[in-house]
Amino acid sequence: MNNLINQGKTKIFFCLFFFISILFSEFSFAHGVSGKDADFLQQVDGQALIIFAYLGAKHMVTGYDHLLYLFGVLFFLNRLKDVALFVSLFALGHSITLLWGVLSQTYINAYLIDSIIGLSIVYKAIENLGGIRKIFCYQLSPRVAVFCFGLIHGLGLASKLQDLVTSKNGLVANIISFNAGVEIGQIFALSLAYLFIGWLKNLDNYPNYARRSNLTMIFLGFLITINQISLYFLSAQ
Repeated sequence: MNNLINQGKTKIFFCLFFFISILFSEFSFAHGVSGKDADFLQQVDGQALIIFAYLGAKHMVTGYDHLLYLFGVLFFLNRLKDVALFVSLFALGHSITLLWGVLSQTYINAYLIDSIIGLSIVYKAIENLGGIRKIFCYQLSPRVAVFCFGLIHGLGLASKLQDLVTSKNGLVANIISFNAGVEIGQIFALSLAYLFIGWLKNLDNYPNYARRSNLTMIFLGFLITINQISLYFLSAQ
């Protein structure tokens, strides 16, 4: 009976990860603020706090790259205070570069930033597997690493917003609201991820699942990186 239960859990686990892999593969070709949201941002003139907060939350909940990286961050954290610390460090870095990038008009091509974000996912997965020190003979403090990658993730979003937000009227308040929405969306998404990882840890063969999960993250991270580099060269033509 126990074997049947474990086999059922294994099938559910791999079905979920297969679905997530396909989902990220599809989204990797359509990431960013687009459609009606992009049209609104291009037309806004003045404060629109609630709408900007909504768009920020929506972007985070659908931001597969940010969520995949944070999923890796949560993977081997067992205490809620550690989860709060690492997520706060990421949020701090993300907020600094999002606000600074837009307000200072510091622009870096979004495709290049997104390719680095893909590599941040690869880095975190390899770190989870204990391979960073073996490969590079050196490893950043995980706390420093998550803060630095937070800076990169925020800069990517800042570059996207600069392509869309054309009016400086109410810009500071709107961007602060957008960032607040991002953090609200992050809390919601990470709550679901934390529950999923908690369920995963109750499986009998958790170490094996953890290894395969992080290998999947490596694959998806490289997929994002290759895709974004390809889009960069296509956009330059």
